[in-house]
Amino acid sequence: MLDMATPQPLADRAQSDSASFVSNNPEGSGELTAVVDDLLNQLNNKFTSISSELLAKMDDMSRRLDNLEATIQTGDGTKASGVGK
Repeated sequence: MLDMATPQPLADRAQSDSASFVSNNPEGSGELTAVVDDLLNQLNNKFTSISSELLAKMDDMSRRLDNLEATIQTGDGTKASGVGK
């Protein structure tokens, strides 16, 4: 009774609840493992997708900066020769 009267921290309750679920239900252990594996696969897929998008945007930005730099250098060369004339 004393245990129920004393509130446990949330993390401790979650661990004890899942531990009792797994120990009381051997099939639950397999289900829990499957759910965790599925969640990890989903997170991995999202991470891979976001990483690919980020790298593609960085490549695009790099290409655009290279084009801008080339345009500026071309423009500076034209202005410099025009001022010297």
